Amino acid sequence: MTGAGEDVLDLEEAGAVLAAEAARFASFGWMRGTSGNLSVVTGRGPLRLAVTASGLDKGELTAADVVLVDGEGAAVRGGRPSAEAALHARVVRLTGAGAVVHVHTVASVAMSRRRPGGIVLKDLEMLKGIGLPAHGREAVLPVIGNSQDMRVLGDRLEAAREPGMPAVVVAGHGLYVWGADPREARHRTEVVEWLLELELLEGPGPAGAR
Repeated sequence: MTGAGEDVLDLEEAGAVLAAEAARFASFGWMRGTSGNLSVVTGRGPLRLAVTASGLDKGELTAADVVLVDGEGAAVRGGRPSAEAALHARVVRLTGAGAVVHVHTVASVAMSRRRPGGIVLKDLEMLKGIGLPAHGREAVLPVIGNSQDMRVLGDRLEAAREPGMPAVVVAGHGLYVWGADPREARHRTEVVEWLLELELLEGPGPAGAR
């Protein structure tokens, strides 16, 4: 780790990391077409993030297919970022995360319709994978309404955040998950998606209903 004000990753290294992560998620069918985006913090003084470029097949990215954005999500170098880069930057500012994952999974969209008030999870061993107790305490995965305005969406995310829950579902849209680095963000994304798929398979009912 480098000191304050120095780069954590250079842009080429960040691009290679994000291309590999995107290929993994795309192989699961979580970034179909050109959907979804990933980011990693490259520096914090000032805040800079590398974000996957907009409009590209996420299973075919190269190390060059990233855009450097500032702490508001505006492009600094490398072309046109996704409009959602601003939300990635907001998540990083709110949580101190080092990486953010946004994927469009069927389970997240379906569960946002089934449980629009939030998805309650309890007594599942996999909760340990996102740093939460496996038993004895309910965990809530927030669901927020979608918006094309990233400031509005960021305000909703900030208001709905649950302590210890490193993820939020955007209704009718997809899943945002964050972690200290791309590896932790990936692991958390896989765990949250597993939990969502389980809830979807179990169907509606009093257990976990909200």
